[in-house]
Parts: sequence; structure tokens; C-alpha cells
Amino acid sequence: MVNKSKKPYVDNGWPEVADGEHAVTELSSARSGNLSPFGEDTEFPVAAEHLPYVHPHTVINR
Repeated sequence: MVNKSKKPYVDNGWPEVADGEHAVTELSSARSGNLSPFGEDTEFPVAAEHLPYVHPHTVINR
């Protein structure tokens, strides 16, 4: 027999919006697909001078 005592999954993270509004921003985007997590103004590739990367350097203590 199937255990019917379990409650079905409900996503509580879905935002509440006014009637006629969309909670998903992809519907109002100018392009299809996922939006960039870096923002609309970031163009790739980014010049190396503008990257905050510092290459690790290990000094061996002998």
C-alpha cells in the first residue's frame, strides 16, 4: 500500500506579487535564456587588468 500520510511538497520560496505581475524576471527580459549573474552591463571577456585575481605564491620554508 502507498503511504498517503505524507504531505505534498510546497515551495514556500515563491514570492507573492500583485495581480497581473510576474514573479519571474525572465518573462520581462529583452532576451531568451538565463540572465547573467554578473549583471546586464558586464561584457565578456573582461580585460585581465580589471580582474581581482591574485595568483597564489607558495614560499617553501627549508
